[in-house]
Order: sequence, then C-alpha cells, then structure tokens
Amino acid sequence: MQKPHRNNTHILSAITTLLSLMIAVIGCNKTSGTFDVNAHRDEIEQWKEHRLTRLKSDTGWLTLCGLFWLKEGENTFGTDSTNAIIFPTGKAPRVAGAIWLEKGSLRMQARSGAEIKVKDSVVTALSLQSDGEGLTDPTILHLGTLSFYVIKRGEQLGVRVKDKENPARVNFKGLEYFPIDPKWRVEAKFEPYNPPKKIPIASVIGTVENDSCPGALVFNVDEKPCRLDAVMEVGTDDQLFIMFSDETSGKETYGMGRQLYASLPDKENRVILDFNKAYNWPCVFTEYATCPIPPRQNHLPIRVEAGEKMYKGSGH
Repeated sequence: MQKPHRNNTHILSAITTLLSLMIAVIGCNKTSGTFDVNAHRDEIEQWKEHRLTRLKSDTGWLTLCGLFWLKEGENTFGTDSTNAIIFPTGKAPRVAGAIWLEKGSLRMQARSGAEIKVKDSVVTALSLQSDGEGLTDPTILHLGTLSFYVIKRGEQLGVRVKDKENPARVNFKGLEYFPIDPKWRVEAKFEPYNPPKKIPIASVIGTVENDSCPGALVFNVDEKPCRLDAVMEVGTDDQLFIMFSDETSGKETYGMGRQLYASLPDKENRVILDFNKAYNWPCVFTEYATCPIPPRQNHLPIRVEAGEKMYKGSGH
C-alpha cells in the first residue's frame, strides 16, 4: 500500500485533530445541534457578574449579621446583651423597642426616639408580616444601617438582622471559580415521578421540610451514571432547583454541597444542567443563614470541577 505524501499526511492530521475537537465539544455537552463555545463563555461570565452583584448588594447575604428566634410575648431589641434580639454595638439604642409574638400574630412597638422606619416613614407601632417561608414579602424595618424582619422556618419565627456595614461585606474577599468548561454543560433526561413525590429536606437549623419532587435528572459524565432529584421551590413553577454534593465537597468546594437551577424539561424531557453555574449556599458567607442540606441521593460519585469554589473568607 502506498504511503501518503508528507503534505497529505499533514492535511489528514489536521483534519483528524479538528474532528476530534468537534466530537469532544459535542460529546462533552451531549446536546444536539451546533454549540457556540464563545457564546457559552460569555453567558457564564455574565451569570457570574450578576451573582457577585446580588451577593454584594445592600440586601445580599454578606450583610446578614444576626438571627434570633422569637418566644411568645415580648422580644426586646437593641444593642444591650439582655435583649432577645441583639443588634451590633453602636448601631442602635441599648433598647430600641420590642417585637411581640402573640399566638401567631406579630407586632412591633418602638421606644421613643428610636427612629425606626418602614421604607421612608418613621413608625412607632405596627403589625408585622413574616416572609411566610418565601410565600409573602416580610415587613422590613430599618434603623440606621440596620434592617430587620421576621422569617418563618417550619413552626419557628425568627428575626433576621442585616447591616450594610457588616464586616463580612466590608472585608469581602471575592469569589473563586473552576475554569469555565463546556464539558459541564450536560444534557440530562428528565424522568418524571407520577405523581410527584415528597422528599424530606433537612436544614442546618434542624428543621425538615417535605419538598415537592417532580422527577429525577439522569445523565452520564465520563461514562459514570449520575442521578439527581430535582425539586420545585415554594412559589416557583418555572424552573427546577437542584441541590447536590460531589467528590469535591469538603475539599475544593463547600462541604455541604452546592445549588443549581435549570429550565423545565422540553417536549422530549431533556434538561440542560450547566454546572458552570453551580454556586455556594449562603451558609458559606454567614453563620446566620438557614440553608437546606442536599439529600443523600443527590451525592454525585464524581468530581464536579465546575462552578463556584469554597469561599476563602469563610470563618466557620
């Protein structure tokens, strides 16, 4: 058999290399049709910028500086350590007022001169609305650089305190990510549960909620089968919420795992999971968050080297 001419050999080699690259991109993404690597990179960079903006905002997780569970009756608030709700030193009067919990009803009574505001209006007394576990908007009270409001977790009601000048925000060290890689934009097959099942989701504060799970996402990475139960968040019906851990958890990434959103399945029950958009729980940045814990079945037996890494500024 005649050997190819040297120039032909170079051409064949180049073609082979090009075909290999094309196959790699298509194979890693497991998606049909064309795929624009540059457009994907731009998309992830924009997502990261939006993530950073939200985190660093006046209401972002970096401002959270306190969480206090309410007892029935009077719950005073201020900087004095004897209060039920303790504000940062120098940020408020020693006792600025009280939140009353009376058989499920909430009201706030301010002390004279406390200058507590709702939006731009000074208030001295009013009924309060909790966040209703995400179903309603809470009544947000403002005092100087502080804001505080009532949250509901399970059967517990607590007051979440934020400070625009919180040290965690002032000393924020930035986010770190794995390199953007199309490999981690995978096509999953959605396997519905009929009817949708309830799965217990525990939290770091000891509560357990039964979340609605419409189905599982099934896919392969490096020929390893993977499966994740997706849930529908309360008040949201236009996207899937995925909690997961993997073999980087507790090493390069947060030990309790990460979170990810995905669009609803298409007509062929396909879902794109882009792990380049996986990000940390608020508990990475503050000990006062009430993060859920990914269910055991959502541990992936692989290293997901994509998305957000562990925050280096975490002190807990």
